[in-house]
Amino acid sequence: MTPPHPSPARFAGLDGMRALAVALVVVFHLFPGSWVRGGFLGVDVFFVISGFLITTLLLREHGTTGRIALGAFWQRRARRLLPALAIVVTVCATAAWLIGGDVLVRLGDQVLGAATFSYNWVSIAGGGGYFAAATPELFRNFWSLAVEEQFYVVWPLVLPLFLLVPRAWGRAAAAGMLALASAAWMGALVSSGTDLTRAYFGTDTHAFGILIGIALAFGLQGVLGHATMARAAGEGVASGRVRTVTGIIGTSALVGIGALALLPPTDTAISFPGVVLAASVLTAVAITAGVWPGSAFGRAIDAQPLRWVGDRSYGIYLWHWPLLVLLVAGIRQTGPDAGVPTEIGWLALGLTVIAAELSYRFVETPVRRYGFRGSAARVYRRLLGTPGARVRAIGGVAAVVVLLGGTSAAIAAAPDVSSGQAAVQSGLEALAEQPSPPARAADAEPPAEGSESAAGPGVEVENPRPMPSPTPVSGDEITAVGDSVMLASTPGLFEKLPGISVDAAVSRSSWAGPGILQSLADSGQLRPYVVLALGTNGPLDAGAMEQMAAITGPDRHLILVNAFAPRDWIPGVNADIAAFAASHPGVAVADWAGTIAGHEDLLAGDQIHPGDAGGRLFADAVADAVERAELDRALRAYEVEMRAFRRLHHSEVRVAE
Repeated sequence: MTPPHPSPARFAGLDGMRALAVALVVVFHLFPGSWVRGGFLGVDVFFVISGFLITTLLLREHGTTGRIALGAFWQRRARRLLPALAIVVTVCATAAWLIGGDVLVRLGDQVLGAATFSYNWVSIAGGGGYFAAATPELFRNFWSLAVEEQFYVVWPLVLPLFLLVPRAWGRAAAAGMLALASAAWMGALVSSGTDLTRAYFGTDTHAFGILIGIALAFGLQGVLGHATMARAAGEGVASGRVRTVTGIIGTSALVGIGALALLPPTDTAISFPGVVLAASVLTAVAITAGVWPGSAFGRAIDAQPLRWVGDRSYGIYLWHWPLLVLLVAGIRQTGPDAGVPTEIGWLALGLTVIAAELSYRFVETPVRRYGFRGSAARVYRRLLGTPGARVRAIGGVAAVVVLLGGTSAAIAAAPDVSSGQAAVQSGLEALAEQPSPPARAADAEPPAEGSESAAGPGVEVENPRPMPSPTPVSGDEITAVGDSVMLASTPGLFEKLPGISVDAAVSRSSWAGPGILQSLADSGQLRPYVVLALGTNGPLDAGAMEQMAAITGPDRHLILVNAFAPRDWIPGVNADIAAFAASHPGVAVADWAGTIAGHEDLLAGDQIHPGDAGGRLFADAVADAVERAELDRALRAYEVEMRAFRRLHHSEVRVAE
């Protein structure tokens, strides 16, 4: 996020708050099983700090010179932001090229978004829907940097319009009203069911944190100005009461932010913008307590360890997510959303701190101090200098060339879709080629051997002894309804069970099942064997399961496919399926989880969707369950017929006597 500004008069407390903000985000990403369920709020702490700091500095410049030097301002921002950004992009893109696979998905678009300060909009336009969570987007954390960069470009141009408002409180009120409008817009989109990515990543919907910081800068302009003049005149402004009050207020605000970070997020307006807005307001309160004249709170939270982290918070924020994605992809061949082992989280944290320190010391600080041209001139002088300096300079230039080449190769090799999406697309294509099933006049169980239809018309059977008579089940006797896992397995199902009717779709859950089955039953297309695979996308709904069993009815056979995915609800889903089958006679379980366990290499990179070979295993699991269901039917029919045979045989014996 925003690196600290090299102003001679640093605002007390901002480094400590940066350290808090980046700690929340890093823990949230690297240790997803921790209590910090809302650590993403650290981004909004950064937003408020940025709005306050940049606006205060611009107001100070305008008050001193009567103008704002746009070129100098943007040059300072470029020196601060671009060197670390370029290093992270080139190093991590090159590493992604070496790893390969899903970690390269849409990498060209990601680099373009980072280079043009538009990453948030590029991500939204790229369709961050169902597959966004399962695709290890390498530079996903750059969305918030893009929002801030857009602020840096636009705000100096808009600020003079605010200065037309005659009083500081009026300017603060105007910025506050815009902040409320932005938050309301986020809430409206979330409440309307719009994709949460659009509401969260949009500059228009997530500008309220920056705008709150702007309003705070306007509101404190007079206070900070008087304090500056008092210090210049040698007047004391501190008092014990001020230190006590600001300490209590600032500490309470930080505790409030920490408490909000412990709350698990929801996909409702309660979290977006509710909790996010509350964290932004508390950040403004903490900043006020830190910079208030005479306050000791700011100096207290700027303790040396926190200040060290705050100075490097920009680099830590940039590095931590790409390094995590690369480590998880390289070690586990998955993305972070499939789970992050604790040891990988700690490894990512260690590498993040090392990379951020090296970047801060050898890249960011020299460019900030000497500028781009000055830094290039220093490299050139070293090339002409002593042998040792020449070797170091040549090594640096060679590293840059290698990284640029690796980045270019990574962009050229980047696939447009993930392996999971490709698997599902293959299923969609197979499904599109499936002919529409004809309506069935009546669906009944296959006749048992020994009946007239099984023996043939006109063939007399003189009460033979019953035998278990399972009959092979063909695909045209099976209706399969499922989610994207079944969709990806459609080619395997068609190969294993020709004629099977498949109705599968992305993001489908058990809630959708009753309506689909009822529609098929009403149209006469629900076949004797009904296969349901609806456990991947969330916990099962007990009521929906009972409805689906009732629609299937006693004359059909219900097969439930259990689930396999690196999601925390999967064990509960599989336990519910097993319990449901145990309590409902005639319901069978297709053990997809047991079948694919140990064969995760046959899944896509998301460890959810099967490829071709995995789809065949899915079809095998379904076929085995159907075969067991038919055997169970035959055994139950055998028991009924055997009882009838015994009664008849007993009657014949008594007549003979």
